[in-house]
Amino acid sequence: MADVSVTSGSSPAKQPNMTVNPQVTDGVTQTNVSVLAVAPAQSMGLVYQTMAQSISLSMQNGVAAQGGMQQINAAIVGTAVQNIMALGKK
Repeated sequence: MADVSVTSGSSPAKQPNMTVNPQVTDGVTQTNVSVLAVAPAQSMGLVYQTMAQSISLSMQNGVAAQGGMQQINAAIVGTAVQNIMALGKK
């Protein structure tokens, strides 16, 4: 890699040029490449986790609704049996 010169201030005579060590730039570049290489897999993992959470919540809602319908069914059957028994007493 080529040396990267960094200058600060308005006058180059007052501030000497500072060069960045190529090993430092290589380290930063390798880190950036590593992060970019891992990002797609992490984002797909996040998508799968979100989908699993959504599906589990919908299943939980379905189970709760079914339980509520069973309670309503028990009340309706109890009322129907009570009405049938009342007809037999007349």
